[in-house]
Amino acid sequence: MESVLLGAALLVTLVALVIVVLRRPGTPAGFDPEELGRAQRDADEIRSDARSQAQEILAKAEAQARRIDSDARGEVEKEARALREDLRVLREDLERREARLAEREQRLDDEVRRLEEWSARLVESKKALEARKSELGQMEEERRRVLERAAGLTAEEAKAELVAAMENQAKREAIPITREIENAARAEGEKRARKIVTLAIQRVASEQTAESVVSVLHLPGDEMKGRIIGREGRNIRAFESTTGVNLIIDDTPEAVLLSCFDPVRREVGRLTLEKLVLDGRIHPQRIEEVYERSRADVEQLCVRAGEDALVELGITEMHPELITLLGQLRYRTSYGQNVLKHLIESAHIAGIMAAELRLPAELAKRCTLLHDIGKALTHEVEGSHALIGAEIARRYGEHEDVVHAIEAHHNEVEVRTVEAVLTQAADAISGSRPGARRESLEAYVKRLERLEEIAREKHEGVEKVFAMQAGREIRVMVKPDAVDDIQAQVIARDIAKQVESELTYPGQIRVTVVRESRAIEFAR
Repeated sequence: MESVLLGAALLVTLVALVIVVLRRPGTPAGFDPEELGRAQRDADEIRSDARSQAQEILAKAEAQARRIDSDARGEVEKEARALREDLRVLREDLERREARLAEREQRLDDEVRRLEEWSARLVESKKALEARKSELGQMEEERRRVLERAAGLTAEEAKAELVAAMENQAKREAIPITREIENAARAEGEKRARKIVTLAIQRVASEQTAESVVSVLHLPGDEMKGRIIGREGRNIRAFESTTGVNLIIDDTPEAVLLSCFDPVRREVGRLTLEKLVLDGRIHPQRIEEVYERSRADVEQLCVRAGEDALVELGITEMHPELITLLGQLRYRTSYGQNVLKHLIESAHIAGIMAAELRLPAELAKRCTLLHDIGKALTHEVEGSHALIGAEIARRYGEHEDVVHAIEAHHNEVEVRTVEAVLTQAADAISGSRPGARRESLEAYVKRLERLEEIAREKHEGVEKVFAMQAGREIRVMVKPDAVDDIQAQVIARDIAKQVESELTYPGQIRVTVVRESRAIEFAR
């Protein structure tokens, strides 16, 4: 600090000298001694003043330094006191924690000692229990040997007898409950199914069947018959060879008959003859021309009939080939029932039943509408109409559920979906309703005879068989001493299964086995 002050004083002195010299006007070539003396005196005075000022400044600086040193020492001592206080607090806290840790270690040592004591007691108790268990085992073995000697049975035999007795008792107690549940479920299911089927039948009103293999064409007069026959029968021969339809001209006034088992071909022939009669020009070349136009018209009618069926059922987006095949079923019959009308009727019934069951009605209608599509093909395609129809539907992009319903509606494939079951039910309802189909007397009698034969053959104890209610029920009388109740149920089931596998019939056939025993005594 002192060296800094001295340096400052010297600097001030030099500055003063420079100022004195610069204040004098002009600069002579030589220095005047008086002026030099005066300058020397002035410099001495300035030096003295600077030294005194420097001393004063030094004194002030020393005083300031002492003050600063005293203040710094006080602050340091204050901070040291605070640090010592913090150390004391930390030391006390550490001592308290050490005391708590020592106390916790003591408690842990006590717990360890108690656990060791308990472990020792448990070991002793375990040894005592094992000894007691061994004693009880010996006592149980002795008691079992005593019981076996008394009962004359081994333990395994007694256990098996007890299990059998308990199983028999459980079955006896479960049979009434099971039977009650089954009866309730069966009654509820039959009630629900009867309601659904009855509602579907009542909501679908269909006409009686009136189809045949003969079509009648009315003529404007009997003289037209001669023109149809032509010279030496050439017109009728040309007509039959071109259309493939037999033309029957008899004594029926103003009418001729067209006979053909192919209904589409018969319709083409009828339309051809009708146009020829209206035109009046009948000769072989004209017959061929009209036949080609009539065949094209029938094809258009088939497409229109298929489209009308889809519109009636509210079904959209079907392949054009399937629509054409559906329209061709307009001219085909099954047991006298028009196949296209049967499909539409069945689809309505299936849609109603699906709606009652809260299932997609459109899918059920589609399955049922296409289930007999295989009947539209001729004999050139081999196989049953169900499998043929399924293959056609698969070829033209129908959904797999629709294909399955078609192939399973006659149980040729195991039923896997609800839609297939609804298709079967709707098909059976439409085919078995009164007036839907007709059956020849010969086929009816043969079916009744076969029903009685099935009930008689391969069943011992059968005494009499009656086919009743137009073949819708078989009543079998059995000998009571040769057939018990369980065997009667077996006979009824076997007959029903054989009838299902061998015969084709509308609706269902009820099989009733009657076992009656009478005890007669006389009081004398």
